[in-house]
Amino acid sequence: MSHAPADPALSGGSYKVKEKVILTSLVVDFILWIPDIVAAILSGSIVLFADAVKCANEILATFFAYLTIRKMARGGIGRYDYGMGKFETVTSIITGGVMLVSLALVFSVAVYRIILPEGLVHEGVLLGIVLMVIGVTMNSWLWLKNFRLWKKEPSPIMDSQWRLFRTKAFSDFAVLVSLIAGMVFSHYSWSLYIDPCASFIIAGFLLFSGYRVITSSLPDLLDKTLDEELQMVIVQHLAEFFTDYTALHGVRSRRSGSNVYIEIFLEFDPAQSMGEVQATINRIREALEADIPKSWVSIVPSDKPVPADPSASTRCA
Repeated sequence: MSHAPADPALSGGSYKVKEKVILTSLVVDFILWIPDIVAAILSGSIVLFADAVKCANEILATFFAYLTIRKMARGGIGRYDYGMGKFETVTSIITGGVMLVSLALVFSVAVYRIILPEGLVHEGVLLGIVLMVIGVTMNSWLWLKNFRLWKKEPSPIMDSQWRLFRTKAFSDFAVLVSLIAGMVFSHYSWSLYIDPCASFIIAGFLLFSGYRVITSSLPDLLDKTLDEELQMVIVQHLAEFFTDYTALHGVRSRRSGSNVYIEIFLEFDPAQSMGEVQATINRIREALEADIPKSWVSIVPSDKPVPADPSASTRCA
């Protein structure tokens, strides 16, 4: 009685664009990471070392994101009836988890250097400054590129990617400022603490971004009901068609990636023909899908209440 949409996750062109953007991010990250390690070794800078470790974790996260979006671009017809949006959500949680792992590493090395402060090697610092200028430029460009793509077509994986590169741009800027300050004020004894203290700024960025990505993705992974604003849209449309059905027995909703799935269980007048019932279903469905972007509405005729937990009916039997 409800329509059966094609797999909504199979918007091949859209995922191909995302795949290309994430692959570009991965290549740029890897190219900048190798000289970053060299600069950290030559300079003896803990903040550069922390940045290199952070970049290694971020490359791993971006690699996971690339594998996921590549799989999604290839499609899942016949295997994933509700699309592959959960892959996006899982990847976002991995990205957030990697940020928190990086946070622990950065925090540890910063505390170590505060306890045992050391001077920096200026030649290595100069290389680090050049790399950080490039890093700020490239990461800012990738941040804006991913953000524009996310605004055009929101999805968990692109949300985590633009936030990741925003964090990288700000953290690289913090590293750049600390390296310059360390050289300018190197004749003061307190300058030894500029390097490790800047690492705490990076740790702060990682904590905020990692927490934000995980907490925004976990509810979707657990099939949390849609937020109140979208639920009100559903209620308003059902009110408009109130005379076309006899009872409402339940509404289920969830997200899968950037898609929204809504199931509505309605009871109709037994005297109506199947054609009349189907015409009403079509009108309600079309109205809802027009108001809720990327929504897939299923309206199921039902003559009894539907339990919130699908397994409840099994347990009661």
